[in-house]
Amino acid sequence: MNNTSERLISLDVFRGITIAGMILVNDPGDWGNVYPALLHAKWNGCTPTDLIFPFFLFIVGVSITLSLTKRKERGDNQSKLVLQILKRSFLIFFIGLILNGFPYFNLSTLRIPGVLQRIAVVYLIASLMFLKTNWKTQSIIAVVLLFSYWAIIALVPVPDFGKPDLSVPVVLVPTTNQFISPNITGWLDNLLLGGHLWGQTKVWDPEGILSTIPAVSTCIFGMLLGEYLRTGSDKTQKTVWIFVFGNTGIAVGIIWDMFFPLNKNLWTSSYVVYTAGFALVLFAMCFWFIDVKGYKRWAKPFVVYGTNAIAVYFLSEIFAILLYVVQWTNSTGQTISLGSFLYQ
Repeated sequence: MNNTSERLISLDVFRGITIAGMILVNDPGDWGNVYPALLHAKWNGCTPTDLIFPFFLFIVGVSITLSLTKRKERGDNQSKLVLQILKRSFLIFFIGLILNGFPYFNLSTLRIPGVLQRIAVVYLIASLMFLKTNWKTQSIIAVVLLFSYWAIIALVPVPDFGKPDLSVPVVLVPTTNQFISPNITGWLDNLLLGGHLWGQTKVWDPEGILSTIPAVSTCIFGMLLGEYLRTGSDKTQKTVWIFVFGNTGIAVGIIWDMFFPLNKNLWTSSYVVYTAGFALVLFAMCFWFIDVKGYKRWAKPFVVYGTNAIAVYFLSEIFAILLYVVQWTNSTGQTISLGSFLYQ
């Protein structure tokens, strides 16, 4: 894969599988009857559903390396590259805001963070980092971010609360209805984005400000895989080493979980390493079947999803919202939504 003009079909398939999984876990049924694997962990822990979002950020990292390397090798003007990165980041962030506001666009309570917003911010930071640093520096930055984040949320006292506690941030002072977070991530979200957070929590956000720091490391690990794929090593040898690194990441994540729990909502450092390990393992499987063995026919639907990932995700979310926004009154006077009608 030292020829960077060659398209990496296995990456498109991996992205397509991830997007299909993201749509499935966002719309698993009537929410009253859902397979446990299609639900997020209630707090600590990691279900298959909790792997989806970090997989996508990991893939973003691989894509950054493969796409920007081509442009750097062509001698593209770096100022233009930076401008393109800024434009793309803004567009993804803006699409995320549209999803959060649709269909009523109540700006007073519009959720500012979100899945696409985090992707936009992480893409921006990681892309600029790729242009300015080499893979060794990126590796150091990824590790420093993980340990710095651990130190911040595990050791820094929380204002109005004291010693940090990594439990769910839902503490309220009954007499004043004041929110007090037991961890610094919820406290910072509420301080800076109060009133514009996830509707189900209102006072903190799973895609909040501070937890975006380790999410950058997730993307960097993808960038490092992209660098390895560009080397001239034999593809079979690459597959073996990707499996080795993947299983090592899973093991390190499990060990770290004993001291710093796996937690998607906080995007803990152990969660980053653990999910990056799983991403490597799943990608190695795609790489082996598609790019090494040449079994490609089965993957065509995932290639379509993978090459149109943002569009597919956006349309699926809009459609899911419309299923419950479109309503009418039936012959018995009962108000029924399109989603309920189709389900029944």
